[in-house]
Amino acid sequence: MSDVRRIVQRGLWFEEFEVGAIYEHRPGRTVTEADNVLFTTLTMNPQPLHLDAAFADAQPPFNQRLVNSMFTLSTLVGLSVAQLTQGTLVANLGFSDIRFPAPVFIGDTLYAETLITDKRVSKSRPGEGVVSLTHTARNQDGVVVAEAARQTLVRLAPAEVSE
Repeated sequence: MSDVRRIVQRGLWFEEFEVGAIYEHRPGRTVTEADNVLFTTLTMNPQPLHLDAAFADAQPPFNQRLVNSMFTLSTLVGLSVAQLTQGTLVANLGFSDIRFPAPVFIGDTLYAETLITDKRVSKSRPGEGVVSLTHTARNQDGVVVAEAARQTLVRLAPAEVSE
């Protein structure tokens, strides 16, 4: 059995990212009431639109609780990890152009995709490269609920992998 090839799930090495490629991340993630309450309270956010059903139900135009937008952003990025950066990411360098064009409600299912917009080998960090991504989250109806541009620092493939 020593000749059995073992494959470990991981994200992509820098060289494997293709500018212009779109990665669809599946499965999706259905948001529960517990997700929203736990995330909101863990992050010390007392916003009644997230926590108080009676208050939120009386607030137009949605008349229901909204899922915390930071949970939406975190889930959007999290959905991409297994496919893109698991074990290959060095650091998040920053986020920009974050927007939430439509609300997320309890019971919605989030689906994510990532467009690779740019990449370059790092000038200051040997063995690493900067990969620029645009993440998009859609709900079960295909409505865009979140977008974010992100810059990451990713490892180049080890010599034994790239040969």
